[in-house]
Amino acid sequence: MTGSFAQIKGSSPMLFDPGCSTRVVLDHVMSKWGVLVLSCLSDGTRRWGELRREVGGISEKMLASTLRTLAEDGIVHRESLPAVPPHVEYSLTPLGRDLMERMLPLVAWVAEHSDGMLGRD
Repeated sequence: MTGSFAQIKGSSPMLFDPGCSTRVVLDHVMSKWGVLVLSCLSDGTRRWGELRREVGGISEKMLASTLRTLAEDGIVHRESLPAVPPHVEYSLTPLGRDLMERMLPLVAWVAEHSDGMLGRD
């Protein structure tokens, strides 16, 4: 483990305070849809339809919004290829891959423990 939250926060007095960029980034990355989209992209490049199928239950509007936000954050790369119909691919940037190396153990932990935590064993 990296250390305690107090140690991380102590490195800069304003970290995680209201209005701090850390809260914005945590909201984007750790949101319900952000985690699922990033997890899917950790397995490789995906087209829009593939992401929509793999992230079951996400609306087109929410998928578009999530992808746009993660691309603006520099975590997801969007590549529009010249084709008819339009062909757009999404992948993780180097920053996104670095993030997912750290986040996938959390995703695996949730997968392992979620049923027991919710009494569904």
